[in-house]
Amino acid sequence: MTHAEAAAIRTALAAWYERAQRDLPWRRTRDPYPVLVSELMLQQTRVTAALPYYHRFLERFPTVQALAAAGEEEVLALWSGLGYYRRARQLHAAAREIAENGFPATAAGLARLPGVGPYTAAAVASIAFGEPVAAIDGNAVRVIARLLGWEEAVERAASRRAIAAAAAALLDPAAPGRSNQALMELGATLCRPAAPRCEICPLATSCIAHQRGRIAKIPRRAPRPLSRRERWVVALVERDGRVLLFRRAESERQLAGLWELPGVPGDPGAAGSALAARYGGRFRLGPRLGSFRHAITTRLLEIAVHRASWEAEGVAEGPEAAWLLPEEARAWPLGAVARKALALGAAPEVSRPGLRAGARRRRPRG
Repeated sequence: MTHAEAAAIRTALAAWYERAQRDLPWRRTRDPYPVLVSELMLQQTRVTAALPYYHRFLERFPTVQALAAAGEEEVLALWSGLGYYRRARQLHAAAREIAENGFPATAAGLARLPGVGPYTAAAVASIAFGEPVAAIDGNAVRVIARLLGWEEAVERAASRRAIAAAAAALLDPAAPGRSNQALMELGATLCRPAAPRCEICPLATSCIAHQRGRIAKIPRRAPRPLSRRERWVVALVERDGRVLLFRRAESERQLAGLWELPGVPGDPGAAGSALAARYGGRFRLGPRLGSFRHAITTRLLEIAVHRASWEAEGVAEGPEAAWLLPEEARAWPLGAVARKALALGAAPEVSRPGLRAGARRRRPRG
């Protein structure tokens, strides 16, 4: 890409962005805190899904100091449903560091915050602080690979270098934030992975992949490992309209500290003993309510949800447990599996004697 070509693309992209950009709340500010919140929420999450969470989160935590002062469980509860809860914990940790030491104003400084990688650091630095650094997310990679007609897998080191060089050439140093946002917006709305809108793309005449009829083949990805299928059983234990939840230990590798319905890998025939071994007490599985699939990185979980009973007499140790109304449970920090399973149950909402709404016990007595 020559300097003249890069300049022409910058001009066309900027003009398109001015007239076609979506009106998103984090684009109306240069305050680094909401920009950081939006960038972390949008990792692995679509804009339409993230928007209501963004508004609720900033309503409750309007400043980085408010977030820093909050407890982790409240932060996780507001994040509940977005998934990838490590992002919430890292944002919380970053807020505490910022509240103590101030907001880093450079990509290099931002990258030292918990959970802030090169892309997020560059995005916040360019948008909030005007640092001329290219922010390269998946949308930008796709746009640039197609502009270049890049035929190699984009994960390769040579590909990353070529794409980074092109991104730097396309960056407008006078308005780096808008320049980065324009490139990403084009990838999100027109230069999509499937069904791209080449007929109205402002860069179509500069796009080598379009000219060669290679849009559907670019970017090329390295082969992904096949998903490993696992069968799981989840038990929906109800008592007087409340459902039984357990809190995952902080030492858990995934979903640490979140609440879940009791669940174990395997088939229903062996689930009772496996549930007892993990959670304590005695489980008896009842009728199957339904099933669903849930993907986790390279694993595909096939989950059967059963009604169940649970008796806890004589159990002294085990995960923290709580009986909650379904509407209360939805406001707690739950993983996606628990939310889907609760939707299958749709339990009525009445009280359990002797345990007020939202109350916890180390081990509920049966």
